Amino acid sequence: MYRIILASASPRRSELLKQLNIEFEVRPSATDEEIGGNLSPEKFVEELSRRKAGDVAAKQDGKCLVIGADTIVVKGGVMLGKPSDPEHARKMLRELSNSWHEVITGVTIIETPGMEALTFHEKTRVKMRDMSDSMIDAYIRTGEPLDKAGAYGIQGLGAVFVEEIHGCYFNVVGLPLAKLTLMLEKFGVRIL
Repeated sequence: MYRIILASASPRRSELLKQLNIEFEVRPSATDEEIGGNLSPEKFVEELSRRKAGDVAAKQDGKCLVIGADTIVVKGGVMLGKPSDPEHARKMLRELSNSWHEVITGVTIIETPGMEALTFHEKTRVKMRDMSDSMIDAYIRTGEPLDKAGAYGIQGLGAVFVEEIHGCYFNVVGLPLAKLTLMLEKFGVRIL
């Protein structure tokens, strides 16, 4: 039997993992999120998820499955992380207004003590409605966009801007549950 560890401080990822009705511990990674080189968005989030899971897995004793994840928003080939301040959030939301973008989450599961790793990514397309400046300003005043990739949270007030979605909703929140459960099965962990 494995101890399952989520290598993330994200309350959204914790809530999603709770939906699977499995016991887990939260051990946030202290990994630097700066990656050099010219990686594709998919490779970028996969590499960050590997680093986060690896950082936490290296500190564990016994049989564990460590789950690391990273989520980004991509518009026109440009990666949008978390905004640095309200003005940056405003710029991102204007960019996303009345258009499609992709949300990509990279996930790595590392089994200890063997350090066997499985890494994958999930991609979801999201269409945002036309957002007026006053709507964007009101949303920014709530504070919600400031700690979210792409400056919005689909599971919160940001939902009012989402017009259409193609793919996994939970991926947009931060953890693609269907694909994650398939990968956990490869380590012998069955959800149902």
